[in-house]
Amino acid sequence: MIIRRATAEDVPAIVAMLADDELGALRESPDDLAPYERAFAAIDASEHEVLAVAERNGEVVGTLQLTVLRGLSRQGASRAQIEGVRVASAVRGQGLGEELVRWAVDEAKARGCAVVQFTSDKSRVDAHRFYLRLGFTQSHEGFKLTLP
Repeated sequence: MIIRRATAEDVPAIVAMLADDELGALRESPDDLAPYERAFAAIDASEHEVLAVAERNGEVVGTLQLTVLRGLSRQGASRAQIEGVRVASAVRGQGLGEELVRWAVDEAKARGCAVVQFTSDKSRVDAHRFYLRLGFTQSHEGFKLTLP
């Protein structure tokens, strides 16, 4: 498996993985890729963001987004935010998710981040066990406000 920066050609596979999920099925629209393509272009143009894909035998089998957030807290430290971690359903349970997250942690270190963080929906109990096993702690309670 290789992990690399996503290209515009990867967008359909990424969106398919985002939608192949009980929560994603409710909020993603793989039939209309235009909003995803616009979002990809903005992410790809940012030096503070990396949309990565895991590829095996020429097929995209995993993805995540890593964003570096600058801040004043922790003596001006940067932190990395991981979003949209997905592994294709056909290859789950084979260690690809762990390899992908470890890649993101290494990338965060290389970019000078002091902390790696993410949010995970409370209903994703299996994902929570996975992240705890990788050494993450449930240190905060998250809040979201969906905007109209």
